[in-house]
Amino acid sequence: MSSQTDELVETEMAGETDQVKRETKALIEALKRRAQAESADTLTRETYLKAVRQARELIEGRKLIERDRLENSWAVIQDEAERNWHLMMKDLVDFSFRLQKAAIAAWEAFNNPYSR
Repeated sequence: MSSQTDELVETEMAGETDQVKRETKALIEALKRRAQAESADTLTRETYLKAVRQARELIEGRKLIERDRLENSWAVIQDEAERNWHLMMKDLVDFSFRLQKAAIAAWEAFNNPYSR
């Protein structure tokens, strides 16, 4: 792999995973090899640009997929946190009600010890 390709991918894709970077580097190198292997007569500028465009779309598609996964994960985390919050509040209200009933029963037992 050329140092140019390595430097370009590391700079432009700093936030990506190592696997995405490796695949991108391999893709760029494959495009370079193809361009070198084809003679100037058979490889038109349009063909080369089309290959580069397709590669870019593929990479951008992966970024969109990863972004969608992150957004979906975040939505699941938010839903789970909200559900846990509601369950915790319900438990707190139930505990508060039981504590109130216990306090009333204790007060009545303290003030009327022989009423039973």
